[in-house]
This record gives sequence, structure tokens and C-alpha cells, in this order.
Amino acid sequence: MMRSWLFVPGNRPAMMEKAARAGADAIILDLEDSVSPQKKGEARKAVAGALATLHRASKVWVRVNPVTSDHCEDDVAIALAGGADGLVLPKSESGDTVRQLMRIAGTGCPPVLAIATETAGSLFGLGDYGGLEETLYGMAWGAEDLSADLGSTATRDETGALTGPFALARNLMLAGAARAGCQPIDTMWTATRDLERLEVECNAARRDGFTGKMAIHPNQVPVINHLFLPTAEEIALAERITAELEKTPDAGTVSIDGQMIDMPHLKRAARVLALAKQYGCST
Repeated sequence: MMRSWLFVPGNRPAMMEKAARAGADAIILDLEDSVSPQKKGEARKAVAGALATLHRASKVWVRVNPVTSDHCEDDVAIALAGGADGLVLPKSESGDTVRQLMRIAGTGCPPVLAIATETAGSLFGLGDYGGLEETLYGMAWGAEDLSADLGSTATRDETGALTGPFALARNLMLAGAARAGCQPIDTMWTATRDLERLEVECNAARRDGFTGKMAIHPNQVPVINHLFLPTAEEIALAERITAELEKTPDAGTVSIDGQMIDMPHLKRAARVLALAKQYGCST
């Protein structure tokens, strides 16, 4: 499981070097939105160089252009030749879009993170990513491209809360990822200096079931990494739930601190303990 996903423009070698040292679980070398059409070839050369030379303390993924783009095949070829850890697929409409990318990549397609809410039509395909467990690592959602497609003037209201269409996209994507059995990744917080609000966003995302969040600046990475880990209290409770239910496996339910605990709680406890083990967290 990866918590922080740091985007970096694919035509900015110095920024890619800096991103590789930011401590993100994954960095995404972007060949799509952050690179103008005139700079695509130059960006592919820079990404090829980065894949060959970057210190891989983080996983290195490549965001290719959409499968309908003339650039996609060349992007995929560069990513595969450089041994990218995964492909980020923009403008994904459904599981069939992932399958198109897999056909382009051919045998040995690396894991795919599908950005699955960037068009109006994609909202109707969010329940259609099943059967891709071997390749589909996760699903993420994005608001800005969707806003442009819908004709919205803003994605958030005056309080900073997501407006209706974008809250809907977020929630449907979360459910779609759960149905597909892959990791749900929350969208980025674009105000890079507002780390207090980033904390609010991370806490809300983890509460709802997201396992990570995208970032657009290195200063966001430590916040995301910390807040997508279980707390000592959560680990302690998960250990108690596991111990009590294992002690009486036929009971089905137990009472802990006056609360009824049953199998769904055990399932959540298992996720907490697995994440704690992965990152060496303890009580």
C-alpha cells in the first residue's frame, strides 16, 4: 500500500531529482497535463533519463497520455523501457480503458493506477473495473478535468467543501475501487501552502476509506505519509478486537468497552494491523 503519490512534470529534470528525495511512497513523472503538446517529445527524453538515473527510494510511475492520444504508445514504450514501477492512466472511462492500455503495453504490463473521474462519461463506468485485479493497482479521482467537461465554474463552495457533482464523483470512485478490489487514492489538495487544510483533507479521506492521496508539492508529502498511518490508539484497539474474537471464534460478537464488536470490525482491524506492520508502527 502506498500513501503519498507526488506528481512532477516530465520535462523538468531538476524537479524530478527533487521529487525523488521528498520521501513520497511513489513519484509520478507526468507526460500528460503538465507538458504542452509541443514539449511531449522533449519530456519523453527527460523521463527516459530520469528512469535510468533517479535514486529509487520511491516507486517511480509514469503518467502517460490518454489511450485515445497519438502520444500514448510512445509514452508507454518509454516507461516500459525504463522499468517504470507502474503506469498512471488519465481520462479512464471504465475497465475497458485499462484493458486498452494493457493491450498497448503488451506482455508484462506493469501495475496501473487509473484516474477514473476526469470526464462526465467516466462517472457511469466507475462500477466497471472488476476482473483486473492482477494489473489494476488503484483508482484515483480528479476534479479539474471533470469540472472542465461539466462546465462547472468551481469544484468547491465558499467553505472549501466539494460541491455536489465532485462529492458524487469522489464517493462513486471510492465505491468503485472497493468493488474492483484495488486501492482508492484521493485527489490532490492544490493550495500547496495550506497544510492545515491538507490535514483536514487527509483525515477525512482516511476516515472514509481512502488509502492514500496525491500530492503536487514536496512539502505535502510528510503530512500525507503521517496521516495515512494508523494511530497508536487504532493499533491498540485492532489488537484487542483481534485477540477477543480469536479467543471466542464461535461467538461471532464480543463486547469491548460497551460496544458490540463483530466480523466487520475484525476485517477493519486486520487492515489496520497490516498497515502498521508494513510501516513499522506500534503502540
